Amino acid sequence: MVLSWLKKSLEARAGTADARGLVIFTTVEEAMKAEKVLKKAGFDCKLVAPPPDMRKGCDLALEIDLVEQTAVARALTGRVSFMGIYPFKGEMEPLQVEKVTRFAEHVMIKSGNMKLVFDIKTGVIVNISGGGCPDIPYLYTRLVGTHLAAAPRPRDEGCTLCALMLDRALEKALEIWKGVALN
Repeated sequence: MVLSWLKKSLEARAGTADARGLVIFTTVEEAMKAEKVLKKAGFDCKLVAPPPDMRKGCDLALEIDLVEQTAVARALTGRVSFMGIYPFKGEMEPLQVEKVTRFAEHVMIKSGNMKLVFDIKTGVIVNISGGGCPDIPYLYTRLVGTHLAAAPRPRDEGCTLCALMLDRALEKALEIWKGVALN
């Protein structure tokens, strides 16, 4: 309640209602952990691909409301290592772009460099491919042969950008499956 009031007050004074900031990390694992920490603390944030000139370590950053910069830093300090929080103006690369390809009996979702294929009739994951991250073989054993609704979340099981992209593909597959299941 107080944080909300303070945020509105600062926005009104500084005209920063649309001011965005990026929290920059050295590793993908830190970025993913920071997102969990901040969301649990009630912050509105999302993982994004920062522009090349702002990349310091990894290909992920957290987009935040810059008005909350001090509170975000406080929430992360001692829990997640980050390089800094920087104001941002301009466009970031989209991180959530999925391409869906439908085959006679399967659907393939490509997210980033990862692909997930499931059986349209049963909802069972028949293949995952792509990426070169070390956790992908492990994720393959956890996902392939599992129903979409029962599959573990790759972002919780893995710790790389490939796992995050595979998680986004799984999310999209679940959306498609739920639509198919209703028909």
